[in-house]
Amino acid sequence: MNGTRTWWWRIIASLFVIIALNREGAAETAMLETELLSAARQGNAPEVSALLNRGAKVDARDESGATALLIATHENNIEAARVLIAAGADVNAKDRIEDSPYLYSGARGHLEILKMTLAHGADLKSTNRYGGTALIPAAERGHVETVKTLIEAGVAVDHVNRLGWTALLEAIILGNGGDRHTDIVRLLIEAGADVDLADGDGVTPLAHASRRGFRAIERLLTAAGAR
Repeated sequence: MNGTRTWWWRIIASLFVIIALNREGAAETAMLETELLSAARQGNAPEVSALLNRGAKVDARDESGATALLIATHENNIEAARVLIAAGADVNAKDRIEDSPYLYSGARGHLEILKMTLAHGADLKSTNRYGGTALIPAAERGHVETVKTLIEAGVAVDHVNRLGWTALLEAIILGNGGDRHTDIVRLLIEAGADVDLADGDGVTPLAHASRRGFRAIERLLTAAGAR
């Protein structure tokens, strides 16, 4: 009887040890992940690498759902992003507002990170919270090289977002009609964008350009057969 009781106490003691070790391991993992997110934000690529080697999960997330790679992308921390992508970070992992490293780098014109995401499985059909591809905000914000890169990668030029706008419409409606937006309109036309694809109210790209007095864009559209 005493032997049986001793045996049960040993099992219970072993369970307590296992629970304690698991808690200690979980705390250490959480600490590593917190440090990884911080290193990504600061752009400390050597520290990012060291933390990954110590066991930090490459796709650890912060309270907003952003992964370390998305955090690095927010700050355009190229080398930190490079380390994370090389370690297998998901370039399409979205946070709670539907941003991903691929979508965010495209929208913000973070060209080097964008190219890395494209080389590591970026989902060209993925969309942001407005239902737009990476090409649409890139066109809106005047990121010429980014637009060129996304077109060459194969992003659909006539994708329509939830506002009823294409990349061409956003470049006109939300652009300033200057050289960068004019160059983007040219790139989109050369890529085969439908110059007569109107917005949800039936207003065409040419009509929007005309209303805003964007003469250079107006000429490009007219030369492309826009009505």
